[in-house]
Formats: sequence, C-alpha cells, structure tokens
Amino acid sequence: MAYQSDFSIKFRGTRGSYPTAKANFLKYGGNTACVEVRCGKQLIILDAGTGIIDIGIDEIKNSIINQDKTPHNATIFLSHIHQDHIQGLQFYRPLFNPSSKINLFGLNSNDENLKDTLKTILFDKVFPLGIDEIRSNFNINNFSQNNIVVISQSGDIKVFDSLDENIDIKIDDIIVSANKTMAHPKNGCLSIKVEYKGKSLVYATDKESYVGADKKFIQFSHNCDCLIHDAQYTYQDYINPIQPKQGYGHSTFEMAIETAQLSKAKKLFFFHYDPDYDDDKLAMLEEEFTRKNENILFAKENDEIYL
Repeated sequence: MAYQSDFSIKFRGTRGSYPTAKANFLKYGGNTACVEVRCGKQLIILDAGTGIIDIGIDEIKNSIINQDKTPHNATIFLSHIHQDHIQGLQFYRPLFNPSSKINLFGLNSNDENLKDTLKTILFDKVFPLGIDEIRSNFNINNFSQNNIVVISQSGDIKVFDSLDENIDIKIDDIIVSANKTMAHPKNGCLSIKVEYKGKSLVYATDKESYVGADKKFIQFSHNCDCLIHDAQYTYQDYINPIQPKQGYGHSTFEMAIETAQLSKAKKLFFFHYDPDYDDDKLAMLEEEFTRKNENILFAKENDEIYL
C-alpha cells in the first residue's frame, strides 16, 4: 500500500466558465473550479465554484457518521471573483451551521472591501439570506500578493506582510502566499501557493502565459511539488482565425507544459477545461499529452493525490 501523507489534494471542480451537467462530461468533471487541500488537521479550499458544494455535503455527512462534535473549520482562498469561482459558496452547507468557523481570503476589486463585494453579488440581492444573517463564524478578509497567511494546526490564523522578517513559523504550520497576474480579470487574479512540511502546491487558474513564459510566476512556482495550471484551450482554438481566444486570460496545454518545465514543477495537472470539451475530446488530449511524460496529468473530478 502506497504511503499516504497528511498533505492531500482532491479535485472537486475542474471545469472553467460554467458547469456542464451532461452525461459525457462525467469522467473529467462538470463542476466549476474548486480544489480541496488537507494539511494535517486543517482544511483549505481553493476557489468556491460549484465543486465546493460536495465538500460541504461530505463534511456534514462525515461528522454525523463519525459522531464528531468538533466544530467545522475551513479556510477558503479565492483566486478572483468571477462567477465560476464563487458560484458554489452560497450552497456550502457548513456556512449555515452556527458551530462552523470559516475564514475566507480573496482579492478585493477596485480597492473595495471583499465582504462588501460578495454581499452584493452573492447574498443580499440574489439569495434568500443576507451575508450578515449567516449563522456561522464567517470572516471575509482581503488578500493580496503582499500577504502571507500562516495557519496553525489548531486553526489559528496570522496574516503577515511578505516583507516582514519576523514571521514565526512552526514545523507543522501551513504557509499560503500569492502571485498576482493581470491577463484575465480587469482587476487581476491570484495564483496561490500552499506550503506544508517542506512540500508545496501551486494553484494557477485563469492564467494566460506570455511568449517565453511569465518570469515572475516561474520564480513564484519554482521547484513546487505540484502545479495545477489553467489549460482551457487547445492551441488550435487559441489561434482560431474566426474566434481566437488570445487575450481571454486562459492558457493552452502547451503553455502549461512550458511553465511547468521552466518552473521545474515535479507534477503538472491540467485544469479549468473549456465547457465545450467533453470526455471524448479530453481523453484524446490526455493520450496526446501524457503518453510520453508520467508527470503530466489531467485533473479529474474527485481524484485525490498525496504530496
């Protein structure tokens, strides 16, 4: 039996743009962007697309089965606030449990407070409950590439400035940092790095690479153990003369590979598939891109890996 570390990654939503609830989209997944990360006792969730809904259902179900009365504790990081990265948040069931403690960090828009933005676009005007009516201990925090978030195994959270030299880090603390890119949303998008016990995961969705790659991002992701990288388009769709995708803020599979090679990532997972790409097309692409390299993989919904 393979050793299973206490640093695990589970793909909960791999689709970009909008969910695809169709029979021929089941193998690679139809839920929008969400990755579940476990570091020791702590649950970290990267983006809150529709994939986050099943995390909440499983958390409630497991607590009932195991008769676990420990309060639910989770930390959510949003890369940005486009709909496919937040549309599951209102349906994350632990959010409405009074004993839950949920901390959310995300990039604020136009120097606005993130809580005010989410209040407007997710809750008060478009949902039965206002954000201030949520019964859990729900804290929303602005997050930028200038911040470092340190999460202890007891769930305590400290936020530091990236230039702060007095960061006290214990061996089992989780360190979360970010790199901002401007290619996609007008206000930018955060790639997120999670470091734990000498291992690192970099999550880079809605990221369009440059010719010759993004040098700043290469430095950010250098030597990571796992790179989850946007690969929404084939090269043919990207340069399509009728409706080219250049400038849309998403990468091709080739761009993701070049980035992984330059950053010396140990494993690359393609992610954020175009909603027009069904299982047959993705299976064909998987055969093309993975047959010569066992460290290049396609993210599939509910697949779990250990670092």
